[in-house]
Amino acid sequence: MRSSHAAAAVCASFDDMNLVAYAGLVPVMRLAERCGLSRLAAAEVKLSRAKNSAGAAADTKITGLVAGMVAGADSIDDLDVLRHGAMPTLFGGIRAPSTLGTSLRAFTHGHARQLHAVQRKFLAELTAHAPLLPGSGAKAFIDVDSTHKRVYGRTKQGAEYGRFKGIRTLHPLIGTLCTPTSRPVIAGVRMRRGKAADSRGAPNFVSEALATAVERPAAPAYASCGPTHSSTTSASSPPATGPEPTSRSPPA
Repeated sequence: MRSSHAAAAVCASFDDMNLVAYAGLVPVMRLAERCGLSRLAAAEVKLSRAKNSAGAAADTKITGLVAGMVAGADSIDDLDVLRHGAMPTLFGGIRAPSTLGTSLRAFTHGHARQLHAVQRKFLAELTAHAPLLPGSGAKAFIDVDSTHKRVYGRTKQGAEYGRFKGIRTLHPLIGTLCTPTSRPVIAGVRMRRGKAADSRGAPNFVSEALATAVERPAAPAYASCGPTHSSTTSASSPPATGPEPTSRSPPA
């Protein structure tokens, strides 16, 4: 079998409003809803002084950003994947990429720390709904690494020339949690300047990683789920015991 047209004469387009390119987002976002991502974002992220309505519906915009990244978006323009085909039929509250970009540009370092609080609490809820860290009640490990990630192009925000001559990199601290029987789960990320020392910010970052490790999920609201639950479980039941982390030394 041979192609009947030259490559330059072939153009594929996705223009049927009944097609969905990212149907896998449905179970992912349902899990996020079950773990309270929108609720946590609304409670923790406050953009009340932002201009151009950037702070309005912060929870909706944050969940939209998460959905876009899950779908493979790595820039503001790429977030338009959420409006392709029948995506608006599957999801409500979809915002245009320009709206999401306006919201992101209003973020300061303090707002980033608010997102860290969302991430810490969301991870605790996620481990209660998915077997991410089996055996964490007995033993867990925290690993903190200073990382250089090369980027391409001069418009990548936050990238600088650092340790590697002539190479622009992002230079974050990354903290992971794992158990003897699980793969590492990212517990936190903190960006630094490209030329920052590997140990810069490590003590405080390790403290935050420890706080993430011992974070417990909120008590489930069984009363709102109807009478299908067993009468032996109540909303006042204590949450599951969190992990007892073992901290590794911060980077030298």
